Amino acid sequence: MRLFLYRTLTSFLSLVTRVFFRTVEVVGLEHVPKDGPVIFAGNHPNSLMDPVLITTTCQRQVRFAAKDTLFKSPFLRPFLWVLGSVPIRRRMDHGGDKIDNSDAFSALYEVLEQGAAFGIFPEGISNETADLAPLKTGAARIAIGAHEKKIPVVIVPSGLSYRRRDRMRSRVLVQFGAPIVLDEALLALQREDPREAARRLTAQIEEALRAQTINAPDFDVLRVLDCVRRLYKPEGMSLALAEQAELMRRFVESWERLKETPEIASFYRDVRGYLGMLDALDLSDRDLSVGVSRWGAFKHFLGHLTLMLVFVPLALPGILLHLPVIGFAVLAGSKFTSRTDVQSTVKMCITTAFTLATYGVAVVLVYRGLPFPYDIIVAPLVLLGLLTTGWATIRVLERQAAIRHGFSVFFRLMNLKHEMVELRAMRDGLRRRILDLVDRYAPSTLERVIERHEQDVIDL
Repeated sequence: MRLFLYRTLTSFLSLVTRVFFRTVEVVGLEHVPKDGPVIFAGNHPNSLMDPVLITTTCQRQVRFAAKDTLFKSPFLRPFLWVLGSVPIRRRMDHGGDKIDNSDAFSALYEVLEQGAAFGIFPEGISNETADLAPLKTGAARIAIGAHEKKIPVVIVPSGLSYRRRDRMRSRVLVQFGAPIVLDEALLALQREDPREAARRLTAQIEEALRAQTINAPDFDVLRVLDCVRRLYKPEGMSLALAEQAELMRRFVESWERLKETPEIASFYRDVRGYLGMLDALDLSDRDLSVGVSRWGAFKHFLGHLTLMLVFVPLALPGILLHLPVIGFAVLAGSKFTSRTDVQSTVKMCITTAFTLATYGVAVVLVYRGLPFPYDIIVAPLVLLGLLTTGWATIRVLERQAAIRHGFSVFFRLMNLKHEMVELRAMRDGLRRRILDLVDRYAPSTLERVIERHEQDVIDL
């Protein structure tokens, strides 16, 4: 029964995340063992969203270690039970007193002995910044302890990179790295100096996690620097996702080092402005690269017309219906915690639960209020209408910038060819600037992902 509930809940959560996010991209599934004991060790930038994403993408049944205070919530407790979460006592949650987690460790060892998988976030906290916090040694101690019990566990580093974690219809990248296998040298060190062995394995986990995550000071910076990465890559050249991630990491590190430099700051502002112009016209870099035909231009115009004349009216009932729910979710999220990462998770949970409850109540009231056979005809139509207005609301939220500039966008779309010529010129100028900045500021000893001569040949 519990397995059935687990699969039902994870299927539902998979649907919710694919509504909440525009794109959930998964990389490195080939690194996840199909069976056998596994520890998924992930970074933790977005509270309860992080275990949900790992659970719904790793293609394994996973039990997560969770702080014991979560089990006090009457709303979360049933879900934690279905997911088989194991409560972990943290010193910070219990006044700094010495903590005994022997029962929790025993439960986790039992999971591994069964050849199953569990997940843990070695940072120990849900981190409000995009940077990786110092790791605790708990994951390493559990892995070493498992090997002492002759359990051949491996650690799979699991990186989560959100483009805008606080926004609906954003993007998230889930990366699974090569498994970390405990070697004999580490096990020998464990017999001599357990603390040093745990520290050394924790350092390995941290290095592997940094290779799977893109650490930035905030999530707005990620969006701009992701555009910089696309500008830097020559058109027509394909890069593996690992190479794209490496480029992104380098740009983030360079931004942190050089952001006070006037020309770097000016370039950043110009890229952000370029993105705003693209967003308003619902265009992408690819559109500028391949061009837009007359039919394509007409489709953009028709799309904006549909947005303004169809989706906005359809969304009005949805906005009115969901506004109390969203308002309550915002107030509840702020009341429960001041942490922005936790607030976003609370808001998503409350909005999902109350929206489904609202839909259910509306359908039941219609069904019970109408005589047969109108009840079985109208009730499904009401549900369809609710789902339609809900989807329209999401579309309107996605295109807020275009709606705010609704009529001016119409005029710009009517002259889209000219607009694209100007945007293309802006893009070419930004690309020349990033190549020049990389030439001047990148260390000469750094091996480039894209060699300079490859940039020149493709530009020709």
